[in-house]
Amino acid sequence: MIEHSPRHGDTAGDRPDRFAYFGPEGTFTEAALRTLPEAASAVREPYPTVPAALDAVRRGATDAAMVPLENSVEGPVTTTVDDLADGDALMIVGEVLLPVEFALLVRPGTRLEDVKRVCTHPHAYAQCRRWLAANLPDAEVATGTSTAGAAMTVSDPTSGYDAAIAAPIAGERYGLVAAAHGIADRSGAVTRFVLVRRPGPPAVATGSDRTSLMAYLSDDHPGALLEFLTEFAVRGVNLTLIQSRPTGDGFGRYRFWIDCEGHVADARVGEALMGLRRVCADVRFLGSYPRAGHVRAEIRRGTHDADFGEASAWLSAIRSGHDL
Repeated sequence: MIEHSPRHGDTAGDRPDRFAYFGPEGTFTEAALRTLPEAASAVREPYPTVPAALDAVRRGATDAAMVPLENSVEGPVTTTVDDLADGDALMIVGEVLLPVEFALLVRPGTRLEDVKRVCTHPHAYAQCRRWLAANLPDAEVATGTSTAGAAMTVSDPTSGYDAAIAAPIAGERYGLVAAAHGIADRSGAVTRFVLVRRPGPPAVATGSDRTSLMAYLSDDHPGALLEFLTEFAVRGVNLTLIQSRPTGDGFGRYRFWIDCEGHVADARVGEALMGLRRVCADVRFLGSYPRAGHVRAEIRRGTHDADFGEASAWLSAIRSGHDL
């Protein structure tokens, strides 16, 4: 179960949670949401885009939102990254890692050789490009907002599309059948989804946590990136993701999405964030939360909380003249 902080501003404490997700029904995001025990009795509401799902949380229309953040083949989902960086503050409270399997979905009676026009999401197309080239070399491919939306489109015989690349669950939702299973070019692809709520205290540290943030360079100069990476390195904090994104204020101005092992309550992570705040133009804290898979960080010698506490006590003694 994903642990999360209490809802802020809610008055109907006995009503079920409302979860937004990137829809429509039948997306991988819905499948990720359904893995959460607390979502079983919740109201699940699909939204047509990632920003719409996140805005539903900001407005209080829903309590939380499940959105895709990173794919093991295509990398970060920039729409999610940019919305969490630019929109009103939200906090990541948990994550789900979901194996991604694509199927070529068609209306019953459609044969593979009948497929001339295919629709899907850009990330899905990128992960199935070689299969399409080998098996449907003459097919026209169009991309849209979601794989489930593509399946919904194909379910309409008048749509002009013969097939959709989508999750098998989308076929169940929209009355389609699989003309081919497992069509991804690489096996073992995984997408990381995050559960987002309105700001509040981070979840209690578990010893198997991840911290997410967005850091803004103060200016473009030699070694600027190295300066803030050093804040993590010297404290033994391992980065699990770093992704540059333009600020939109002109060429050469960037911000960086950073995921690191550990919790903001850990001394090594807390001190790294303080150091980052000193050298960056701005830092947006996006949450400390339990890692999927319960992966525990390897803490190097000298970077345990007790080590930071002992060093702080030593410095205090020097400053007070008791350790000269």
